[in-house]
Amino acid sequence: MRPLLLHLDHFGSFREPVTVDFSDTEYFALVGPTGAGKSTIIDAICFALYGTVPRWGREGAVAHALAPSVTAGKVAMVFDSDGRRYGVVRAMVRDAKGAVRTKEARLDELDPAAPLQEAFEAVVRPLAEGENVTAEAQQVTGLEYRFFTQCVVLPQGRFAEFLHAAPRERQDLLVQLLDADVYERIRQRAARDEETARQDASFARDQLAKLSGATAEAERELTERLAALRRLAGTMGADLDLLRARESDIRLAEQERAAVAERQTVLAELRMPAAVPTLASARRAAAESVETLAADVARLEADEHEAYEALTALGDRGAPRAALAALDARERLETEAARARAAAASAAEALDGAAGEQAAAEQALATAEEQRERLRDAHAAAHLVNRLEVGLPCPVCRHPVAELPRHEPPADVRAADRALAGARDRAQRARAACAKAETSASMHATQATRLESELAALPAPGDRAELEARLAAIAKADELAAQARDAVRAARAALERARSEADKVARQAESAWRALEAARDRLLVAGAQDDPPPPLVREDLHRAWTELLAWRDRAAQAARAALAEREERLDQARARLAADRGRLAERLAEHGVHAPRDASPDQLGAEVAAAVARADSALDRLKEERRRAADLENRITMKEHEAKVAHELALRLRANAFERWLCAEALAVLVASASDTLRELSDGQYELALADKTGDIEVIDYGEAGMRRSARTLSGGETFQAALALALALSGAVARRLDSIFLDEGFGTLDPATLDTVATTLERLAAGQERMIGVVTHVPALAERVPVRFEVTRDGKGSHVRKAGIR
Repeated sequence: MRPLLLHLDHFGSFREPVTVDFSDTEYFALVGPTGAGKSTIIDAICFALYGTVPRWGREGAVAHALAPSVTAGKVAMVFDSDGRRYGVVRAMVRDAKGAVRTKEARLDELDPAAPLQEAFEAVVRPLAEGENVTAEAQQVTGLEYRFFTQCVVLPQGRFAEFLHAAPRERQDLLVQLLDADVYERIRQRAARDEETARQDASFARDQLAKLSGATAEAERELTERLAALRRLAGTMGADLDLLRARESDIRLAEQERAAVAERQTVLAELRMPAAVPTLASARRAAAESVETLAADVARLEADEHEAYEALTALGDRGAPRAALAALDARERLETEAARARAAAASAAEALDGAAGEQAAAEQALATAEEQRERLRDAHAAAHLVNRLEVGLPCPVCRHPVAELPRHEPPADVRAADRALAGARDRAQRARAACAKAETSASMHATQATRLESELAALPAPGDRAELEARLAAIAKADELAAQARDAVRAARAALERARSEADKVARQAESAWRALEAARDRLLVAGAQDDPPPPLVREDLHRAWTELLAWRDRAAQAARAALAEREERLDQARARLAADRGRLAERLAEHGVHAPRDASPDQLGAEVAAAVARADSALDRLKEERRRAADLENRITMKEHEAKVAHELALRLRANAFERWLCAEALAVLVASASDTLRELSDGQYELALADKTGDIEVIDYGEAGMRRSARTLSGGETFQAALALALALSGAVARRLDSIFLDEGFGTLDPATLDTVATTLERLAAGQERMIGVVTHVPALAERVPVRFEVTRDGKGSHVRKAGIR
């Protein structure tokens, strides 16, 4: 991992946005007074990648990312790793309760061809967001957080401590720095693997116990049984053919027995129909009845013809009926005309009365109107008198008034108005009544005139008695004709029934003949050829049935004897089949094949074939079980070996000697690597070595003829060189792909000579290594010798950084 560009915005002591460009820097120093914020820049690199900082204590803590007065901040970094360019951003906010949390986190792969200041805009692909950024950063850098803080950001004050530490303290430190607790996890994994292997072996033994019958002896027995069954299947063909022949004999005997039994059944079912003995007499009686009824129908039809001729001679009854209807109509018109004339006279009288009442009402109305007018004039005169004055002109005659006239008070005009209204109402009612009477009189007069005209238009009336006598004669003749018709219909129905009965008897006889012929045909089919049934006599049905039944009795006796013979033959055939089947069953039982007692030859063959197939399948299963048993035995051996190895590994890792041996081996490798680095840094004067007895780190001084002495005898600068060589060897052993290293060590405690040595050592390291080296110091003498310096200052507005001293 090599940082290229770092941006801080309100992070830690940096209260204003600051960008640090490392792109053209190989060896640099972060310089400035104590507390200026130099280590904060290194903290920002660590925070951008992992979201926390070693100086903050608990891993994952972010509370110190923002100053107490700051509510939001951000850290962003562009860096290269394994030939690819990446950009990481983390933004923090302070909530209402004062707690600091990460608001945004993202990690993207960037386009390396883009300008560095525009790198965050050239995203090739996003890699992670939120909580997944830290895990993805570990994948990208190849370093977990704990390794990064051990190898990239080297802890202060730990170099010389490792160099001068006692063996036990050095072992503890190596365990911490080299993550030696991984071997405890290996031991725990080995213990789990041991338990798993033992369980697998136990399970395999249980499975093997279930296959205890899968032996070579069992396979040999199954092989022999299969061979015997195959020989049996190859030799039992003749036996099966014999059984099939026996079964064929039985089927033939059964067919013969069934034929005799069928003939016996046919003979037993032969019965004369019950109506056969009386059918001849019934046919004669039916014929006589038909003849008698036919004569009756002919006689009654002649009577019916005579009755209808008499009815025709009397003529149609429509003419007398019409004459009677005309006579009835004349009488009705005469009655209605008389009533109309009486109603017209009555209406005329009512009209005269209504006219008189109307005249009186009109006269009363005129009188009431006249009285009302006189009363109004009287009221007007009385009103005028009140306005007259003597000597003034009269408003009516225009003459001067000589004397005021005297008038009596007139009657009330409202009474006159009421009398006038009553007179008008009576007059109106009188007018309506007169109009109604006039209309009624006109209507009745018109109706009377019309009826008299209709009556005059009617023909002369006939004689009612004569017309009614003619109608009575016609009705009597019609009644006689109907009775004759009904008698003919009844006779015809009786004749039809007689004919139907004759047909029924004829059908019964024909049915009896067909039954007789069918029975004889069945007997011909089922009977013996040497004794056929007698021929039929068509002239006499009863005789034909009697002769056939007599023959039946003889044939039934012969059928019973033949049935007994066929049953004896069938029993003998079945006995022969049972004996042959029993002998074959014994052979099959000897080979373990058990078939049903009534199994057919095909079933017996199928049973043997199934037995062969089962034996073959059982042999295959046994072979498979033997193979599985061998696999299980091999698995048991393998798992027991794995359990033993895991047990030994866990046992070795559980011992404290392993940790001492591991740390000793690691220390030997580290000392050898650090010795090469120290020899180069000291121009070949010093090497490091381990004391054989104490395990302390010693110095081989070639300036003193290779004398070995304790590392504690080194001067300050020499001690720093040796400790630095060890630290570089340690970081190189932990992370081989380390592209940068940051030394946050307290250089202020070194004297000038030692400081010069340290500066020279770092210069040689920067010149001879392909990695970025960053030094955090506030010592001017050291900072002046670093080619690139980032000056960090702090004032009331926070920390600031400026790139300077490039040479």
